Formats: sequence, C-alpha cells, structure tokens
Amino acid sequence: MSDRLLEIRDLQVAYGGIHAVKGIDLHIAPGELVALIGSNGAGKTTTLKTLAGLLHPAGGQIHYDGNSLNDIAAHRRVTLGIALVPEGRGIFARLTIADNLLMGAYSRNDQHEIATDLERMYALFPRLAERRNQLAGTLSGGEQQMVAMARALMSRPRLLMLDEPSMGLAPLMVQKIFETIRDIAALGMSILLVEQNARLALQAANRGYVMESGTITLSGASDELLGSDAVQRAYLGG
Repeated sequence: MSDRLLEIRDLQVAYGGIHAVKGIDLHIAPGELVALIGSNGAGKTTTLKTLAGLLHPAGGQIHYDGNSLNDIAAHRRVTLGIALVPEGRGIFARLTIADNLLMGAYSRNDQHEIATDLERMYALFPRLAERRNQLAGTLSGGEQQMVAMARALMSRPRLLMLDEPSMGLAPLMVQKIFETIRDIAALGMSILLVEQNARLALQAANRGYVMESGTITLSGASDELLGSDAVQRAYLGG
C-alpha cells in the first residue's frame, strides 16, 4: 500500500439508529487531492469524522500509511499527521487568531519550528497576519475559515480533510479559499475535500467520489465525473 496514504475498505458507520455509511471503499495517494461530493445527508461528514477518530466504525477497515487506524484515538491521529477542518469551522471565538493557530500545534514541542510555521501561515493567509491579535469570533465567515485551515496546517499534517470549506461564504471569498486549497495541494499535501459545490470541488481535485445515501455510487478522474451525465444532472445543474 505504499502508493496509498489512506485506504478505506468496506467502511460502515452507524449512530443513533442510523446506518449512515454503508460499506464504502476509498483511497488517497500521497500528494493527491480527492473530492467527495454528494447531497446533504449522504454520509460525507460522517465519513470525515470517522477518519478523524470522532466516530467509531461499525465495520470495515481504515488504513493510513500502511497501518490500521480503527483503534487509534482521535488525538493520536493528529500526531500521525491527520487533520480535520470541520464543517462550521469550530474556531475558538474568544481567543485571538494567533492563539487559535497555536492551538493547532498543541501536540508539538518544537518551539522554533512552530514559530516558523506560524509565519508561514501568515504568509499563506495575509488577512490573518493583519489581524493576528484580533479575537477570532469577530472575524467574517471567510476569515474564520482561513483561521480553521491555518490551525489545521499548524499540526503539519500529511492528510488534510476539509469539510464544506465554502459553506456560507461570499463568492469572492469562496474563490480565495479554493485558490488556497490549490496552493496547499501544490505543495504535495494529500487532501480529502468534502464540498457541496461539486463543480468547484471537481475542478480542484485529481479524482472524485460521489456519495449517495451512505454508499459510493460513482468514482473516477475529476474530468470524467465533470463530464458524466449523472453528475451533471444531480450536482452540476446540467
């Protein structure tokens, strides 16, 4: 599995009497940007939460870097290089931007490198540099999304998972966020992107999966999915 950083086999997740994920297979190669698209309630967020260790699978296997993740606690997955930017951002509203970013490095103790990475985040997100001492809760939605992404990157992940990064943002901010996602991917980071805007997600990704009612119904190269009649009708307004 050296060519696969992440591999999911027959993943099943159930909670509250709901069988939310019904045996999906999915993989991501090192340096690959993969989109997971589908309608609300398809099981996309549940999949990401399970990969992050916030939910426990009812069946199947999750392998990361050749090793099983099934029994690894969420905080340990961060130290292994897995980071989640959750739906709704989940920032610490009463902390400054700088303190939010430092929270992303909580599992690290290399203080000099943390300081270096903090400056890298400010270079990647100049708006945050200008407001570094501002309380995060006073920022716009787009700026809060930048904080959430930068906080995740401060853990130095090998796999970055993004859950609906464009949700609730103005079109210009959506464009900026996706430009940044492409920039991060160009650095060689593996990314699993869950996004309601299927066109934007597939245009940014190398490959994609379509999820419906807890199952994967289509997968393939992004250009193939963009050209698919089924995807056009269901997600692209075709």
